[in-house]
Amino acid sequence: MGKSPVLLSFGHGYTARALARRLLAKGWRVIGTTRSETRAEAIRATGAEVVIWPLFKAGPLLDLATHILVSAGPEAGDDPVLMHCAGALGARTDQFDWIGYLSTTGVYGDRGGGWVDETSACTPATERGEWRLAAEREWLAYYRETGLPVHIFRLAGIYGPGRGPLAKLRAGTARRIVKPGQVFSRIHVEDIATVLEASIERPHPGAIYNVCDDEAAPPEEVIAHAADLLGLPEPPLEPFDQAEMTPMARSFYAESKRVSNARIKSELGVELAYPTYREGLAALLVEEME
Repeated sequence: MGKSPVLLSFGHGYTARALARRLLAKGWRVIGTTRSETRAEAIRATGAEVVIWPLFKAGPLLDLATHILVSAGPEAGDDPVLMHCAGALGARTDQFDWIGYLSTTGVYGDRGGGWVDETSACTPATERGEWRLAAEREWLAYYRETGLPVHIFRLAGIYGPGRGPLAKLRAGTARRIVKPGQVFSRIHVEDIATVLEASIERPHPGAIYNVCDDEAAPPEEVIAHAADLLGLPEPPLEPFDQAEMTPMARSFYAESKRVSNARIKSELGVELAYPTYREGLAALLVEEME
């Protein structure tokens, strides 16, 4: 009998927890890392085990794992998992069935609303995008060097329970900032979990996947639709060049593109539960009412 599957999740946050719920229901063991003891208690409540990063010995922890998910963000362009665990990972090249690295579609940069796919050149327009691309390249170089089964997932803007336009409208923080020609791609967190689960079942080491829904849309339209669902007034339109925003918020408007998700469908057989934000927001509203 083979070893029971164990997911070691570095940076066990919002997206990782969505995948973990599915794997725990199948009888997997899930171990997540976090930097916060407060978050650790919340993770334990889901049925996963927790270790505090980086206060652990990498080797014994890695000895337990059959699968690894990396969602911890890069630190000034360096991936913290490779910084701390490269040697231990390299000493266990035959142990892991799958390694997934969660990146961002921000690595493509601004395309003026044009389309990108996984073969498109990466020209990030923000520091965050540059750091993610550097971390991607670290992982892919390590795959070529060691043969570890690394997969890269470039995630679009994530929404789901407690996160996204419905939550912002309820909190009174939603804004309808208009920048002509601006479109973003999005993805429901449960559809991310579907993609990751499909990749675990059909590994293709070295692969890169865009993870987004079928329709990039202007952000002000998404907020307006969410307001209509909630029966709330739409926030007033604000021209981008006049809107007061933090540098972080303004950076999200530095890029406009449409991201192709054809590869997750053709290679992994994924059928999205929420192919546009309309289905996703409607389902969230129903869930909240139940």
